[in-house]
Amino acid sequence: MSSPLEQFEIKPIIPIEIGGVDISFTNSALFMVLAVVVATLVLGLCLRNRTLVPNAAQSVPEGLYEFVANLLRENIGIEGLKYFPFIFTMFLFVAFGNLLGLFPYAFTFTSHLTAVGSLSVIALLFNIGIGIKKKKLGWLRTFMPKGIPFALAPLIVPIEMISFLSKPFSLTVRLVANMTVGHIMLKIIAGFIVSLGLLGVVPLLFDSAIICFEIFISLLQAFIYTVLSCIYLSDALHEH
Repeated sequence: MSSPLEQFEIKPIIPIEIGGVDISFTNSALFMVLAVVVATLVLGLCLRNRTLVPNAAQSVPEGLYEFVANLLRENIGIEGLKYFPFIFTMFLFVAFGNLLGLFPYAFTFTSHLTAVGSLSVIALLFNIGIGIKKKKLGWLRTFMPKGIPFALAPLIVPIEMISFLSKPFSLTVRLVANMTVGHIMLKIIAGFIVSLGLLGVVPLLFDSAIICFEIFISLLQAFIYTVLSCIYLSDALHEH
């Protein structure tokens, strides 16, 4: 039985090296592209025949739209809706990345620190940009909340900076850990199905139950990632 960690190995599909730097198109990059393409196709097909009274297919993208819009309203307020495209895109990217990774021989790029960490850093930079655009130099009050005596600045500012910079870390670790553990469990149990012969039906049923649970976890983690992104965006827009 192969190692359960083998499924997380990044492999080059199209080797590319420029100036000694490896920028190969990998299986991770492939499934990132697939996540974007599949999400676009699914939503496009669902909205192909739009009607005033939505049918079952049309209800899917409309339901997702309302779901993310409500998250923005609840965590940021009405002004948060102007940032809907960014948050909605992030939600779909994470959700479809999680779900595609459940297919046999697929690659789960959301189980890698580099992939998810890069997305989280982009979210952090987006929040910084929005905060500076709205508050100008007043955004620096993020690290020195109002009402704190200036004498405590040497203590408060480093603490606030560490707290601020830890946001992408908290976003990343939560998602990566859940995706990694779930897929390791699936791989280990799947390895017993063939080796046990007729008795393999037991791990097969157990594996099927875990897959159903992993579908739920995949959507839940996309939801949590999006909620936390909305909360962090709210922090950038509003005073402490």
